[in-house]
Amino acid sequence: MDTKIAPELRTTHAGQVAEEILRKCVHCGFCTATCPTYQLLGDELDGPRGRIYLIKQVLEGKPVTEKTRTHLDRCLTCRSCETTCPSGVKYSHLLNVGRELVEARLPRSFGDALARGLLKAVLPRPTVFRVAVAVGRAARPLLPSSLADRLPPTQIAGASWPKAAGHQRRMLALAGCVQPSLAPNINTAAARVFARLGIDLFEEAKAGCCGAVRFHLNDHEAAKKDMRRNIDAWWPQVEAGVEAIVVTASGCGVQVRDYAHILADDTVYAEKAAKISALCRDPSEILSAEKAGLLALLAARPERRGKLAFHSPCTLQHGLQIRGSIEALLQGAGYELTPVADSHLCCGSAGTYAILQPELAGKLRENKLAALNAGGPALAATANIGCLTHLQAGSALPVRHWIELIDEVLA
Repeated sequence: MDTKIAPELRTTHAGQVAEEILRKCVHCGFCTATCPTYQLLGDELDGPRGRIYLIKQVLEGKPVTEKTRTHLDRCLTCRSCETTCPSGVKYSHLLNVGRELVEARLPRSFGDALARGLLKAVLPRPTVFRVAVAVGRAARPLLPSSLADRLPPTQIAGASWPKAAGHQRRMLALAGCVQPSLAPNINTAAARVFARLGIDLFEEAKAGCCGAVRFHLNDHEAAKKDMRRNIDAWWPQVEAGVEAIVVTASGCGVQVRDYAHILADDTVYAEKAAKISALCRDPSEILSAEKAGLLALLAARPERRGKLAFHSPCTLQHGLQIRGSIEALLQGAGYELTPVADSHLCCGSAGTYAILQPELAGKLRENKLAALNAGGPALAATANIGCLTHLQAGSALPVRHWIELIDEVLA
């Protein structure tokens, strides 16, 4: 795609990244076929190709309008278009540049700015979020449905985190910001499964939010501070030879994998960020590498466990490019997986999207739940806390994190 980046942007890192991405786009439009918002709205500007044109105009110095921002805000950042694109266009990286420029040039209304400010202030802080969740549960009848639906019932604590056994293999786990309050058993379950395979999994207390919340709300500088804090917290363990950084929420995993790209022009942190990104692993990658040992453990518990529908989050299949491995592990655990139509399409969670774009998110959730329920499963599983809470809201179908199911079978 021919483009003429504005002079004030041409020499910046963001401008250079954007220009390189734009030149790869050949206008083919394959991306529109797998874009959830284009499928719902049928508007070219609500698909990747249309949004690329809008971002191109911004980069070339054209006036920024509310229409431009509306179409960019509607994007889920699901990266389905990246999986489809034959030219390898890194659309999500271009979108990050475009959104940041729009945010800087066009102030938001007071109400919109307040909502986003509250999300940036509350979600990334685990202690504050824990209090907010407790208050929200108490005041659920008074909350708008877009918020109330995302507050799952209090989860009863399961078995405790296994004591460090002194295994030679040691891995870090990201606790994250919202997952400890909404579903505290997920990382604990992962630690127990890993322990059975001779791996000590532990969290670093000084680490926190991966940075995704603030980054996708266009506060890139604050997000980079979150990333640098995590790098500093993890670095002594990296130097000590920790094998991997395990992230049980695929949405956070994509963000940590992107540290290398986001901090590429940071003279102090670029090299460390690249190392952190290289160490980042989804738990399914670890367990797939240990599949023989895990399947041997599962084979000792051969019961058939009924029908299960697996929802593969966009961050798992399009962001991390992981497909089929979790399904194989669940089948090895005795579950009968039911087919899920249009499994490549987003469920509508997308971080804070379900709060800021409730109508579109609601339609996508309805479509996804219909697809999950079609095979008559007794249970659904997923790999991301955002998808879990979004799908569970208003649904009679129980939704669990897949690692919890593996842990329960092994127990």
